[in-house]
Amino acid sequence: MQIYKVGGAVRDRLLGRPVADIDWVVVGATGDEMLARGFRPVGADFPVFLHPQTGEEYALARTERKSGKGYGGFTFYASPDVSLEDDLIRRDLTINAMAEDDHGRLIDPYGGQRDLESRLLRHVSPAFAEDPLRVLRVARFAARYAPLSFRVADETLELMRELSGSGELEALTAERSWKEIARALMEPRPDVFIQVLRDCGALAVLIPEVDALFGVPQPAAHHPEVDTGVHILHVLRQCAEHDQPLTVRWACLMHDLGKGRTPREEWPKHHGHEQLGLRLIGAVNARFKVPRDCQELALLTGEYHSHGHRALELRPRTLADLFQAFDLYRRPQRFEEFLAACEMDSRGRHGFEQRDYPQAAYLRGAAQAARAVSVQPLLERGLKGAELGEALKHERLQALKAYKEGFAKA
Repeated sequence: MQIYKVGGAVRDRLLGRPVADIDWVVVGATGDEMLARGFRPVGADFPVFLHPQTGEEYALARTERKSGKGYGGFTFYASPDVSLEDDLIRRDLTINAMAEDDHGRLIDPYGGQRDLESRLLRHVSPAFAEDPLRVLRVARFAARYAPLSFRVADETLELMRELSGSGELEALTAERSWKEIARALMEPRPDVFIQVLRDCGALAVLIPEVDALFGVPQPAAHHPEVDTGVHILHVLRQCAEHDQPLTVRWACLMHDLGKGRTPREEWPKHHGHEQLGLRLIGAVNARFKVPRDCQELALLTGEYHSHGHRALELRPRTLADLFQAFDLYRRPQRFEEFLAACEMDSRGRHGFEQRDYPQAAYLRGAAQAARAVSVQPLLERGLKGAELGEALKHERLQALKAYKEGFAKA
């Protein structure tokens, strides 16, 4: 039995990056031998075991063969006669197909170290094209390592194009797709993830609503970058630079979908795009079974982001309705995330990256004024039920009127 450290731990050590999880491959062993050594099996589908002390994953060296559509359409063969090289060649990228022995010696049969030095994301073998999930994974790695100047090798991008056109992407489950999308959006360059998917044709298959934004113009006075798709890329980059959470990044990706449905004769204006986009956002949310917090913020941001940008013009009653829509009084954090999404949208315009966004402070102050209204005096007056609710709305509206007047005088 021989044990090797493999994959990301080797790659990141060579890049000088922190190593988080460590994966191991065991060559020359059987499942029974692993059990006899105290390892615990993980499920029944893969020959993977957990170390009795560290809990790290140890997988028996294996080969795989395509047997159906999608990510799960493979049969595996694990046996003591499967070599380390046999195991490594089934991996996606050369930089993920390296190993180290227990003396720290590098085993690199497929040129991973060379591609690390060349900053290339290159597939290991033609079998890459058998797994559609690898399209998303490569785009995610591109988003992770873009700050180090990595790019997808031309021949790998061509294989990704073939996969995108093969119908295989449609076989991916919503759960697997969302897991990759969510991880990619949290990488240092989520805009690169979307761009790579578009370059290989996968964006048009997976999220055609976003793909449709490219080539759609906006008024240059407000959007010097003009192209709506390019704007979305800029907004995602701002999200990463300002360390926004996944909810905000997803809302920013979704917020302008309605502009893809504006009739050409109305370009570059997009009146009513907020309402046009709601059905599209809902469809994307459903397609990937997006978590509820991300779904809700995306829909609310899509509907109300223009309110955010016009905050200083809004009447007190419109502000009150906005707060009601966000359930501000019970869920203040969601409104904070909306403000962040609006700010990223504003900064995601060419030349506006460093501009302040006073609308956020104004809305935050208005929210604070409305939330400061106490219900206790109303209860002491004996109000209850619907009457209490209406009285509370009235008091909050008065507080917002006072806030707006005070702001105007300041």
